[in-house]
Amino acid sequence: MRRREFIMLLGGAATWPIAARGQSSIPVIGFINGSSATAYAAYVQAFIRGLAETGHTVGENVAIEYRWAEGHYDRIPDMVDDLVRRRVAVLAPNTPAAHAAKRAAGNIPVVFFTGEDPVASGLVASLNRPGGNVTGVTSLFGGLAAKQVGLLRDLVPAATLIGFLVNPRNPITERNVRDALDAAQKIGQKIEIVHASSEAEIDTAFDTLRSMRANALLVQPDAFLINKRIVVLAARDALPAMYQTRELVVAGGLMSYGSSLTDMYRLMGVYAGKVLTGAKPAEMPVLQPIKFEMAINLQTAKALGLKLSDNLLSLADEVIE
Repeated sequence: MRRREFIMLLGGAATWPIAARGQSSIPVIGFINGSSATAYAAYVQAFIRGLAETGHTVGENVAIEYRWAEGHYDRIPDMVDDLVRRRVAVLAPNTPAAHAAKRAAGNIPVVFFTGEDPVASGLVASLNRPGGNVTGVTSLFGGLAAKQVGLLRDLVPAATLIGFLVNPRNPITERNVRDALDAAQKIGQKIEIVHASSEAEIDTAFDTLRSMRANALLVQPDAFLINKRIVVLAARDALPAMYQTRELVVAGGLMSYGSSLTDMYRLMGVYAGKVLTGAKPAEMPVLQPIKFEMAINLQTAKALGLKLSDNLLSLADEVIE
């Protein structure tokens, strides 16, 4: 299937009634995400691969109803309620939708992907024995900001000011900001926080970064901020930027560090498939990343006039030329 056709399928599926597709006799997964079908196409494919590992093929013995908030996180509760009314077999939310799904699910199992600590946030009772009807995958994005600040400082050692672009509607934002500021203070680095939860606010944030003469940019792990518009604006302003995913580095971003979102969504698909075959979420440990990956785009570094140290290059899992 061509990528454009696949994206159209993801977007269209959100509005097709289940019965109209002739699939009322097979279980349906309600997939709720704070971003868009276009931005998350690769991760949805990974989720579908995970389902296939448990013997579930979309269109044959399982269907997926997609709901995309496209950055409008306030729409998520209504999206969840709609899927609950449709009596889907499993709810599969990401970070901004996980708590809404847990509250509304009733007897419907929930398999989440989250960047926060699911125990501290109250999603599950413990990582090993989640309890209730909820389990899933955590990327531990909440604790990555400190490491990312250090790597960005190594990349741009002369930076006097680093901007930190965050989505104030994300539940992990407070933790991310605290960790970034603490890490920056320890190395004498100045950081300023800028906010964006819509396309217009992304443009405004870059206006602010220019006015404050930021020398580098850290982008928060957030569904909406996996956004190629940020890569375009960073290139326009010649602003070295650190992202959460390698996909944005492939698209022209400078550098990323974090757990593999592709693998995390594959594992989410595996867990959703296991639940469909009778596994109990209460007995399924919350999965955590075992590998963190770093990617660097050499062409972007060259365009920015950055000289990468041998040490930094040796740390990279992927160097894109």
